[in-house]
Amino acid sequence: MVTALSAAVYGMATAPTVAPERTNQVLSKPYPNYKVIVLDDDFNTFQHVAECLVKYIPGMTGDRAWDLTNQVHYEGQAIVWVGPQEPAELYHQQLRRAGLTMAPLEVA
Repeated sequence: MVTALSAAVYGMATAPTVAPERTNQVLSKPYPNYKVIVLDDDFNTFQHVAECLVKYIPGMTGDRAWDLTNQVHYEGQAIVWVGPQEPAELYHQQLRRAGLTMAPLEVA
């Protein structure tokens, strides 16, 4: 009886198994970009907003900063930078600490 039971157990263990098909394809999902948005307010001057943008946003020119400052004033907000989350958080924090009114970070 022990042999019959052993044979049945071992027989099940040696049954062929079907492995799922393997693929070499790796799916990569890009990290999302984030938008840094400055909002209009009643206490920051045009000069201060433009200076902050030039100071804290890499590659920001004076002309672009003034264009964005006008957009903030006339449209209520402007996207001043778009990119990966970590630098977006840094620029958002720096602008907020400089006194600018900031919208929460948004996924682009």
